[in-house]
Amino acid sequence: MMPSLESRIGEILMGRRLTLVTAESCTGGLIAHRLTNVSGSSAYFLGGIVSYSNEAKEQLLGVGHSTLETHGAVSEATAIEMARGARRAFSADIAVSVTGIAGPGGGTPEKPVGLVWIGLSAREGERTQQFIWDQDREGNKAESAEAALRMVWDYLTTRADT
Repeated sequence: MMPSLESRIGEILMGRRLTLVTAESCTGGLIAHRLTNVSGSSAYFLGGIVSYSNEAKEQLLGVGHSTLETHGAVSEATAIEMARGARRAFSADIAVSVTGIAGPGGGTPEKPVGLVWIGLSAREGERTQQFIWDQDREGNKAESAEAALRMVWDYLTTRADT
């Protein structure tokens, strides 16, 4: 059986002596939960911030009030500011963030239930990705956590120094 995605990420992080942190909204700590299910993850996983409210995003992660006013909590701009803020707060090498609408309520025609933005911030660069899941609340959270871990994996396996 193939090791879990979080185990494979951990092996690379340990091998390269890199650290990872999370900034989670709609996943409520699920990414951190998965990462800490791996024995020895304290060697590379420094921690995470669950910033469910806009106030928490501003105060704990440094997301700009104007960003939230202009783009909303579920946006590319917010996702990347969340990742930057978490990386800065922990002095980590890599941060991954998730913000979205897990459902079943909260959606609008412009931002439907299942809409999620994932951001990644590292010294070498940043990336974002948008998804629209078609699951129930738990399914949307699980899909979002998996996609965030996949983004970390893709980043680690496509870097020039691999």
